[in-house]
Amino acid sequence: MNHDHDQTVSPERRKGRGAAFDPAVRFDPYVRTTEPDGWEREDDLPPLRTTVSTEVPRRVISRNTSPDISFDRSINPYRGCEHGCIYCFARPSHAYLGMSAGLEFETRLIARPKAPERLARELSSPRYRVAPIAIGTNTDPYQPIERDRKIMRRVLEVLSEFRHPVTVATKGTLVERDADILGEMGQAGLARVGISITTLDRDMARRLEPRVPSPARRLKAIETLARAGVPVRVMVSPVIPGLSDPEIESILGAARDAGAVAASWIMLRLPYEVSPLFVAWLREHYPARTGKIMSRLREMHGGKEYSATWHHRMRGEGPHAEMIGKRFDLACARLGLDATLPPLRNDLFHVPPRPGDQLSLF
Repeated sequence: MNHDHDQTVSPERRKGRGAAFDPAVRFDPYVRTTEPDGWEREDDLPPLRTTVSTEVPRRVISRNTSPDISFDRSINPYRGCEHGCIYCFARPSHAYLGMSAGLEFETRLIARPKAPERLARELSSPRYRVAPIAIGTNTDPYQPIERDRKIMRRVLEVLSEFRHPVTVATKGTLVERDADILGEMGQAGLARVGISITTLDRDMARRLEPRVPSPARRLKAIETLARAGVPVRVMVSPVIPGLSDPEIESILGAARDAGAVAASWIMLRLPYEVSPLFVAWLREHYPARTGKIMSRLREMHGGKEYSATWHHRMRGEGPHAEMIGKRFDLACARLGLDATLPPLRNDLFHVPPRPGDQLSLF
């Protein structure tokens, strides 16, 4: 598959998208460039549409051994994400599918409709050992196509049936639809939800996260889930130094008032293709701040725009990173968001009987 290399798509064609172009794919030996021939202007081309293909995975539980994250297994109902967050650290994962981390990540999505059935099979294995499954750690399970596909809801139904612990991270307010399942599991100590809020500024959010519900709607989702009995964590993520960092305290306060009981934060991460995409976005939307923001990031990563070092990549280092961390900790202590939540329960897990299973006499 050939790809255009860093050629900006007109704003009209990419309306509602975060990226401005498709960076070359790291693993693709060919790069295709487009030269105008005078016959067809880009303005005459149709707007970019979202396409969805399907994948039938043999296994849906992905394992990791990263020492700086709190889970060792996760599920991704979808690949790619229509939310279009320009800063998304998961964008480079599209390269493993032969697609670009830019506009293709937002417009060429892959759904995994058999994920619930595969999950039930994996959980039923005698070799399976229970530990919380994280969902939403790569692409958002509540992105717009979930409304019709309902893969995430069916995954939750399986986890509920097996009484399996789960953590969910999302920016999508469609999570409210599943408050019945998540609420029951939450009250049983089996589920938690993290809602990500980057900024309370509606205009900035629309530019940063073009297809994500507004910050006010996400606060409402926290309220809905909390009322249903779900422990909700607000994720101030990512913190963009020189752009969104002044809002840390106000985001935490608004989330606490909506019902959040815990909080976390992550510094902006720009791995691989995300860096040029983000710089192009800054130059388009906040040109006067581009130099300051990128300088701050380099200061936090030893002169580079990103460092993938364990225990460093999520927070950065140096005086500015330390100041952000201290502000976050002080605000959480003042708001009561610094309590340690009890671990999710593993002891309720059981494999439900299936039709044809031999029943126990006891």
